[in-house]
Amino acid sequence: MATTAKGIVFLLALVANVAGVWLHITPVGAATGAPEGKSTEFIRRSCSSTLYPALCYASLASYASAVAQDPTQLALVAANVSLARVRSVSFHVSNLRRIAVVRKLEPRSVSTLQDCLDNLDDAGDLTQQAAAELRLLLTAEGPYIAWRVSNAQTWLSAALTNEDTCADGFAAMAPGAGAASPGGGAPRMKADVCGRVRQAKEYTSNALALVNVLVGMRR
Repeated sequence: MATTAKGIVFLLALVANVAGVWLHITPVGAATGAPEGKSTEFIRRSCSSTLYPALCYASLASYASAVAQDPTQLALVAANVSLARVRSVSFHVSNLRRIAVVRKLEPRSVSTLQDCLDNLDDAGDLTQQAAAELRLLLTAEGPYIAWRVSNAQTWLSAALTNEDTCADGFAAMAPGAGAASPGGGAPRMKADVCGRVRQAKEYTSNALALVNVLVGMRR
């Protein structure tokens, strides 16, 4: 058990360093120009309709020049930011699982990591589909507008479900799993992954809220 705990602590530290690089990926379709007054205020107002307005504004304000007060462009940027976050967490969990297998950690932990990884990969694919719909929405007209908005809502809602399923897998682990080992490796791994997934869910939730604003849009 001591070896298991030390192994988990080691792989958490190692993967944290590697995954840090992933977090700085610029989402596709976004720009990094300096925020401009009216566009920045537009983002602030738009983010007030989300469940996590502070996170929404902090993650999108730097894209003000790309958004240009366009709600569809804002939703697209938000979806791409969410996608980058989900891929980052997926990358982290993938490395945790790989190292856990190499170091022969407890099978339950490896299985839970694999299930979580599968759900995160699905969430990433769904978020990418939502972004693709929003990109097409930029030039959509007539009935195609409502159709693409509905598709984006469906994909992001499904992504949230997959992120929830990943977190639920860790919640289902027995409270004492690995706790008897020095260092409490398994509980630490659970807190690490669930914390990252929780933040990814907040990004996805914000993107979905910004898509919901597009319902009924006319062009």
